[in-house]
Amino acid sequence: MLRAIAANRLNLLLALVPACWALVALAPGSSWIFVTAACSLVPLAGLIGLATEQLAARSGPAWGGFLNATFGNAAELIIGVVGLNNHHVALVKASITGSILGNLLLVLGLSFFAGGLGRKSQTFNRTTATNTASMLFLAVVALVLPAVFDLALYGSLNARPAIVDRLSFWSALVLIGAYLGSVVYSFTAHCDPFRSTPHEDDATRLSTAQAVTLLAAATVLTTIQAELLVREIEPALAQFGFSELFAGVIVVALIGNAAEHYSAVTAARRDQMTLAVEIAVGSSAQIALLVAPFLVVYSWLLGRPMSLVLSPLEITGITVSVLATAMVVADGESNWVEGLQLLSVYLILAIAFYLMPIAP
Repeated sequence: MLRAIAANRLNLLLALVPACWALVALAPGSSWIFVTAACSLVPLAGLIGLATEQLAARSGPAWGGFLNATFGNAAELIIGVVGLNNHHVALVKASITGSILGNLLLVLGLSFFAGGLGRKSQTFNRTTATNTASMLFLAVVALVLPAVFDLALYGSLNARPAIVDRLSFWSALVLIGAYLGSVVYSFTAHCDPFRSTPHEDDATRLSTAQAVTLLAAATVLTTIQAELLVREIEPALAQFGFSELFAGVIVVALIGNAAEHYSAVTAARRDQMTLAVEIAVGSSAQIALLVAPFLVVYSWLLGRPMSLVLSPLEITGITVSVLATAMVVADGESNWVEGLQLLSVYLILAIAFYLMPIAP
């Protein structure tokens, strides 16, 4: 197990876990608690992904698809649950938006750019990519409709009527149903519709017992660090001058997806573009079709319903990212120029979110 952990250089950041705990004891209220908690979540998300992949590889395509569906975005789900528990609804919504934008524009863009350097073009399985992109379109409908409904009936995105909460709840159930349908398909077709089996080498091979132990330990540590991150976010935002919207869309989303970013770009450099595309697009589909709806349902269980009404900039960002992805994966080929274009769109959106004024 230690050999598998040492194989990824990002896991050096695990040293920040005890450093974060030391800061909590010695310097409570310090903005460095937020920084160390955030950075420590990067390798922990990667370890959850590693353990999940190892278990999926040993379970066959059908059960592998189920495991990826369950734990594929565990870090983002844990951060969202902790955020709702601490009444940071805007942060949770923003992190959902940021995860979708980050995977479709930043991860896919970096993969195209890094993989395309020194090569005229690269190819990938466009069938899987376009099928997943079509599922993302369903998510766009569900994420945009509550805001359109609110605006059409009440003339404002700040009305927050109970009927919009109910629309969000039922839309969430429909999305979960669509996602469960993809999981059923993985059992009947004996394949994972979101992720292919990655290349496995001796350095990262784990036994089933080791993979389960690693998954359990990483999940517990992720929950602890996410709690510290959310608890210290308000003083950190005041210190760094970030709005909660920017922190959720850019900072928190990058933290939760950093390990997958690394995996996708590494696969692209090895000319495994099908795997890189599936990591980026498949992860976005899981966020939109499972994580976001689950958090809506969970908020109802807490007695504090979270609607799917997003800000106009968030809606625009999600729509643009899905359309851009659908266009670049349609031909099954990529090059570094397409990657640069996707990165440019992400940077423009990031600047826009940064310049959004902080709500009073």
